[in-house]
Amino acid sequence: MSILQRMERMSKWVSVLLVGVLLFLRLCLPVALAEDAKYKNRNQPINVRIRDLMKRMTLEEKIGQMMQLERMKVDAEMMRNYSIGSLLSGGGSVPRPQATAEDWINMVNGYQKGSLSSRLGIPMLYGIDAIHGHNNLMIIGINCRDPELVKKIGAATALEVRATGIPYTFAPCIAVCRDPRWGRCYESYSEDHKVVQQMTEIIFGLQGEIPSNSRKGVPYVGGKDKVVACAKHFVGDGGTINGIDENNTVINWQGLRNIHLPAYYNSTMKGVSTVMVSYSSWNGKKMHANVDLITGYLKNTLKFRGFVISDFEGVDKITSPPDANYTYSVHTAIQAGIDMIMGVHSPQELLDIVKMLVEKNFIPITRINDAVRRILRVKFVAGLFENPLADLSLASHLGSQRSILNIIEKAHRDLAREAVRKSLVLLKNGKNGKNVLPLPKKTSKILVAGTHANNLGNQCGGWTITWQGVSGNITAGTTILDGIYKTVHPGTEIVYNETPDSEFVKSSKFSYAIVVVGEPPYAEFMGDNLNLTIPEPGLSTIKNVCGGVKCVVILLSGRPLVIEPYLSSIDALVAAWLPGTEGQGVADVLFGDYGFTGKLPRTWFRTVEQLPMNVGDPHYDPLFTFGFGLTTKPVVAG
Repeated sequence: MSILQRMERMSKWVSVLLVGVLLFLRLCLPVALAEDAKYKNRNQPINVRIRDLMKRMTLEEKIGQMMQLERMKVDAEMMRNYSIGSLLSGGGSVPRPQATAEDWINMVNGYQKGSLSSRLGIPMLYGIDAIHGHNNLMIIGINCRDPELVKKIGAATALEVRATGIPYTFAPCIAVCRDPRWGRCYESYSEDHKVVQQMTEIIFGLQGEIPSNSRKGVPYVGGKDKVVACAKHFVGDGGTINGIDENNTVINWQGLRNIHLPAYYNSTMKGVSTVMVSYSSWNGKKMHANVDLITGYLKNTLKFRGFVISDFEGVDKITSPPDANYTYSVHTAIQAGIDMIMGVHSPQELLDIVKMLVEKNFIPITRINDAVRRILRVKFVAGLFENPLADLSLASHLGSQRSILNIIEKAHRDLAREAVRKSLVLLKNGKNGKNVLPLPKKTSKILVAGTHANNLGNQCGGWTITWQGVSGNITAGTTILDGIYKTVHPGTEIVYNETPDSEFVKSSKFSYAIVVVGEPPYAEFMGDNLNLTIPEPGLSTIKNVCGGVKCVVILLSGRPLVIEPYLSSIDALVAAWLPGTEGQGVADVLFGDYGFTGKLPRTWFRTVEQLPMNVGDPHYDPLFTFGFGLTTKPVVAG
């Protein structure tokens, strides 16, 4: 072989070697750089980590972070390919019927592994509705005005949610319900913004107490047993015309600022991580399109530094009919200040739309960067980059069998029971100066009647297991009838008849009767109600029972209902609201183990023609005033 041939052959080998080296560097260098990346270094300041990560992100990856999809619409591959920022479980969206903690964790981790396998390995944020307990599993009913108790409930809720591998809850609802005809009134703490402001203490329970040196408006999550919280629905959702859900709130700026906005100030100061925008409008302008309130007030005036999320398909509803011009809606919503879009139908469609809007300068890249910066800040604060995958370390908090049917451990059930006791409001107690409550535990025979006496689904209401809730004993817990059985003297005979006729009542020689009636479960617009009457057979049961024996009526409802026409026949009346799974808490107070202490968080009207009517109105003439509530003392055992 000549020298020339040898040189040519060597040149070919060198070329092959160089190609191999270049290919190796191309494949391995990004991995090496990623391992050394500042955004993966927990010791770096969060702002440094955010800047470092955003420098590495493509426009497509940034847009992916702005999406939240219902989990049934995606798989792990889609999470990786689109760099999806967040998933959610809608009402009833569960891994399987009667799923265990392991099922939930495995499901969430399956999606998360898809996200972690993407180019930059940005973890997704999984969200779920957990207002007073893990709603797809079990709910704690509460209508008390005790900020410290609410904080404890927030902590218990956070633990339950985290125990199923979920780090984000769409709570608290800080709406100020000004009209009980609204189907979401029971999600609101009060008609009075001051009470709602006090109840924002739940944020400390959900997210943890913010450090003393924390900057106001900056999101905070205090560990693996805490969750990202969400103040909703911004703003004015509780003030719509006639209480119609997703309707128009007609009020001037001063009224909006004084009634509906104050709790958002408190929430922001307490480090709430996200804010959800309302479906409703303010003076005819859709909130999802309101740049003055979302960007101008929330982000610029209140200095909120978390991210703003739409409601489910709320962006679609900017137009009427919904989704009439999705490109217009997406442009309007993002420009208004919405950072994450919930309920994305197609990630490819949204990606194409936003990319086009940015490339044609309809949406400046600075707006995209602002949104992504906010989303990443929450993810870093929540510790997702350090602990993206859930484990079973908290599963013991879901009961010894780790089953949905045993979701709340004893400590949480005791807490829920305490909330029930403090939520009860005694509206009437006896006639002619003779008290009926507390009831004697030892007597000959008592009647328990009504559609809600032995029905956990009716006790819990909507947003329980499924979106609308469902009547029946759908979960573990104690019905009010169960509680009565456990509380009365063993020698007392209890007769349970759901719908007794008047002749049966008069002929049975009962010492007294307990009638438990109320509303069926409902949620959102399905609960809008212009007449607010007690559904049948509730009214017939009240008439049949209270016309023949001394009776205590316990009303289960998410709001005040028409009761004045029947009040004279009732000996004692208790507003028990939605006591959730802990009916024993009702029996605790009925029979005097604890006293009645609850006060009305909202006005109890006489007739629906008076509505809307709130404390301070010039035409204020209620059946029971805001803050009303009779009290009793516990019975001391002799």
